[in-house]
Amino acid sequence: MTARPSRPARAYRSRAFLASREARPLRILAEYLEPKRRFERHRVDDTIVFMGSARVLPREQAEAALARAEAGDGDLERARNALAVSHYYEAARELARRLTLWSKDLDSQEHRFVVCTGGGPGIMEAAARGAAEARGMNVGLAISIPREDFDSAYVTRELAFHFHYFFMRKFWFAYLAKAVLVFPGGFGTLDELFELLTMKQTGKMHKPLPIVLFGTEYWRQVIGFDALVRHGMIDAADVELVHRTDSVDDAYEWTVRRLTEYALAQPGEML
Repeated sequence: MTARPSRPARAYRSRAFLASREARPLRILAEYLEPKRRFERHRVDDTIVFMGSARVLPREQAEAALARAEAGDGDLERARNALAVSHYYEAARELARRLTLWSKDLDSQEHRFVVCTGGGPGIMEAAARGAAEARGMNVGLAISIPREDFDSAYVTRELAFHFHYFFMRKFWFAYLAKAVLVFPGGFGTLDELFELLTMKQTGKMHKPLPIVLFGTEYWRQVIGFDALVRHGMIDAADVELVHRTDSVDDAYEWTVRRLTEYALAQPGEML
């Protein structure tokens, strides 16, 4: 007796279809709806975003790498530079810790101003670590790239996300953000920073969004804001879209002051 052929899989259960070009809109929508569901479930109302290089090491790791290099095991110049910039890791860690303690003291049933990072190493790990040390939750918006996956030990497990699409990841950075602290970084950090600055400059972002550039000498060398003004490419007022500092105390006090003034009473205001 001839066996009856099995029923074809339903479209929403077909892995081949879901991975196809035709189903791309579904995959994009999933990277909106699934994070939205989790944020609502855990009552995460808005975030403080930390951006910066994945290559910055904690001070203890940088010191150990320098010791090995001085003993002949490794690139000495690179190890010295790694130690020189490791203070950015410690600054991000301390800032995230302080901001998390401040947010936890707010009289709210919602989770306000939750630390949010890209879920990777370096500055991202530092901020997640600081939030975890303050016993607060934090968000990790990781991205799939052709490198070994990094699983942060400090990101809150229920709020650890893994995106395929860069633009959906950047959407969630911007959508919930009420303040952004940007530490020295490379192409990815610059991309994220300039997208936010463009939205603020053009008025596409209606909410106030304080942006701190931490590391004045680095940013002076990397972005010629004054040159852009001098050549007529931006207005002088556009330079004031960012607050530049080298001080953890100043970054903390400036951010808290702006959030208290503009964001505390407006939990639902988005882009």
